[in-house]
Amino acid sequence: MFKFQVLIEYVGTNFRGWQIQTKGKTIQGLVQNKISKLLKEKIILVGAGRLDKGVHATEQSAHFECKTKILNLDKFLKSLNHFLNKEMITVLRIKKRGKDFHARYSAKMRIYRYVIINRLSKPMLEKNRGWHVINKLDVKMMKKAANELVGTNDFSTFRASTCRAKSPVKTMKSVRIKSNNNNIDIVFQSQSFLQQQVRSMVGCLKYVGEKKWTLKKFISVFKLKNRTLCAPPAPPEGLYLSKVIY
Repeated sequence: MFKFQVLIEYVGTNFRGWQIQTKGKTIQGLVQNKISKLLKEKIILVGAGRLDKGVHATEQSAHFECKTKILNLDKFLKSLNHFLNKEMITVLRIKKRGKDFHARYSAKMRIYRYVIINRLSKPMLEKNRGWHVINKLDVKMMKKAANELVGTNDFSTFRASTCRAKSPVKTMKSVRIKSNNNNIDIVFQSQSFLQQQVRSMVGCLKYVGEKKWTLKKFISVFKLKNRTLCAPPAPPEGLYLSKVIY
């Protein structure tokens, strides 16, 4: 058996998310199907993590095993993208990997980026590529609140009720917020995340930026570990899986 890693960029707007479901079009299902057809054998594509409906990826990582030896990776990549590009999906790279590599379990760090478009006018070129927020956000206060998220903590406040993770305790390596003109980028780094954790944290940071919450209120909501106290999660269209580090 041969094992390969693929790095995938895609626009998630028209998909029901990454993971195969009983109904609806998914990224995993489409890419898996195309690889299977090219290799003329059934393969299982395993992703670094499942992404919700409407979420995008700059570089999702996945692997598959196959009996067929792929002799020309560049040719295979071109053939694969010929079918995928029209769906707003592209495979950036394909690499041969050792038998011990696992797209999900071998990951040492995951980087997510959330984009807020903070202006009065509705975006056209960036439609469905960011969260349009009309109210002017206080980025300095958002940065202060974001600093409170760094370290090892119980993130139950930001955990979806359907989350299957064994523990709500995660270690957040860093949270960086950058503002450029009307765009606010929030970048989160952690080995793993809870379901809806990033979008829930962004929703709470937005409340701080709008001054609906004080910094003290944000810290209190975080420390109380109660999901019902969380602000409404940010919409999926602003979220990107940027990179998976091994």
